[in-house]
Amino acid sequence: MEERIDLLKKRKKGLLRIVFSRTGVVILLLLAAVALFLVSQIFFAGLINGIMGGVSIFNIIIIIFLVNTDMDSSAKITWIVVIMLTSVFGALFYLYTNTNNGGKKVRKLCSEMIEKHKSDITQDSDTFTALQNESIATAQLVKYLGNSGAFPVTRHNRVTYYPLGEDKFADMIYELKKAEKFIFMEYFIVDEGRMWGSILSILAEKAKQGVDVRVMYDGTCAISLLPYNYPEMLSKLGIKCKMFSPIKPFVSTHYNYRDHRKILVIDGKVGFNGGVNLANDIVRFGHWKDTAIRVQGKAVDNMTLMFLNMWCLDEKESDHSPFLNMADCPVFEEEKGYVIPYGDSPLDRDKVGEKVYMDILDRAEKYVHIMTPYLILDDELLTALKFSAERGVDTKLILPGIPDKKAVYSLAKTYFRTLMDSGVEIYLYTPGFVHAKMFVSDDIKAVVGTINLDYRSLYHHFECGTFLYDVDCIGDIKRDFENTLSKCERVTYDSIKKESFFTKLQGRVMRLFAPLL
Repeated sequence: MEERIDLLKKRKKGLLRIVFSRTGVVILLLLAAVALFLVSQIFFAGLINGIMGGVSIFNIIIIIFLVNTDMDSSAKITWIVVIMLTSVFGALFYLYTNTNNGGKKVRKLCSEMIEKHKSDITQDSDTFTALQNESIATAQLVKYLGNSGAFPVTRHNRVTYYPLGEDKFADMIYELKKAEKFIFMEYFIVDEGRMWGSILSILAEKAKQGVDVRVMYDGTCAISLLPYNYPEMLSKLGIKCKMFSPIKPFVSTHYNYRDHRKILVIDGKVGFNGGVNLANDIVRFGHWKDTAIRVQGKAVDNMTLMFLNMWCLDEKESDHSPFLNMADCPVFEEEKGYVIPYGDSPLDRDKVGEKVYMDILDRAEKYVHIMTPYLILDDELLTALKFSAERGVDTKLILPGIPDKKAVYSLAKTYFRTLMDSGVEIYLYTPGFVHAKMFVSDDIKAVVGTINLDYRSLYHHFECGTFLYDVDCIGDIKRDFENTLSKCERVTYDSIKKESFFTKLQGRVMRLFAPLL
């Protein structure tokens, strides 16, 4: 019987998860703004004409300013609709979010941390030259990633692909038990149960042995999953723990930026990345399809750097050197290909995750196959998907057959017809929910990571992924896509017509607010 640690009593979940979901929060904010507007109409009825004239001028000025920003056009439309519905309250809310005072401090800390440690791991010139000789286009992408956050490309790594979260969990346990120096874990969700309990038991034992064990999870977990003092509970087991951006009882724009990454690094030799959280799969959505990879070798340094940059954001001094460029890091001379784990921050001007996806779409020659749990596209990514198919590239998308958020799912369906008109094939995973975030193209490129095809991942979250070029496991990724495809139902024009009127209406309404979801 496997050992596990449970620090909390079993508790019911449901209402809090709904209320504090991203859709729930947006709806509550809009309802509050509408309520304030109606109340103001009642209390200031006598002055309404003069007030409304001033409000109209103010709103027009804000809209003119908004239209002339470099914001995505879909987001502009959303804000204009919000201002139309809630008048001055929406305009003031836009001004508040646009000033982004809460995010400025975090942005400054992030940029300083990246700048300070960008030379901690450097690009090997021989590796980059070898890649240039094989693929100039890929070398150009690598150069961009290197400039965006000091993510060098490496070779002679061993990469293992996991088509299911259960497969990853077994190897995670195996690798954790071998840890000798340090264990770094950064996950969006941590929730007590069989998976986390088994891992926690090992972490506690390793901490007793003197291993440096650090756990970081997103602060939204404290809303409905874990108590606010959970880091203190772990510290009693010898485990260092932090919440990223814990929710506190005051309003701040930086709460919009969440840590959606899933990273595990062990001794600087082994790293895990993918869509799997440290929580049990949610069975009410049928079979939970998720994917991950294990990287062994020099590429793990990229994951270590990403973790340490986040961990040290609230610390005055930071020294990453003891955990990077490990002398005993394995080199797998027999392994071909190139590996580059990379991160994406919502606090810079680079939409790294989206640009990597678009580069794959734009340069594909034969096929691009994609799995994503959500589909909320900006204009650029929508155009890239359509253009890929219009060029004759076999472009396929697999989405969930059973959604976890029905309203967001109805929004995703509003893109189906326009994508299909361009030749994109869309499939629904009928056994359950697809949580995988994966691209594979032309038998030579792939990405496995945390980055969904939605606004939150592309604009508002800290994310990570691993770009693979000519690595052996790309064949495994392709086979997994094909195997998953065999369990899917293809979306047709006829199936779109059969959608209920309510689903279509809900999707169209939700699309007005897509950038907020």
